[in-house]
Amino acid sequence: QVQVAESGGGLVQPGGSLRLSCAASGSIYSISYMGWYRQAPGKQRELVVSYTSGGTTNYADSVKGRFTISRDNAKNSVYLQMSSLKPEDTAVYYCGVVAKPSAQQSFRTYWGQGTEVTVSS
Repeated sequence: QVQVAESGGGLVQPGGSLRLSCAASGSIYSISYMGWYRQAPGKQRELVVSYTSGGTTNYADSVKGRFTISRDNAKNSVYLQMSSLKPEDTAVYYCGVVAKPSAQQSFRTYWGQGTEVTVSS
């Protein structure tokens, strides 16, 4: 099956930067979508930014101009460069991947365990 792993979280001061990485591995026939989501304490998980296989990106209004997503199709990876971080960006960041393990199987969503980002002085 497909495994998803995130990395790069940590503690950063307001105004600082951080780069998150997400890699999908295992039996992968095709990936149609990769995206970053986040869940703050006591809140629902929300979309941060998505990246389709066609190259279309969709950013949440709260991160536009501060976060940038990039994708390496050869490595089945997606990255999130976060700049001008704010305390309200504090959350666990998850990578969601829509993929199919084989030609015969359907696309489904796979999630990583998440990586924690804390923005605090």
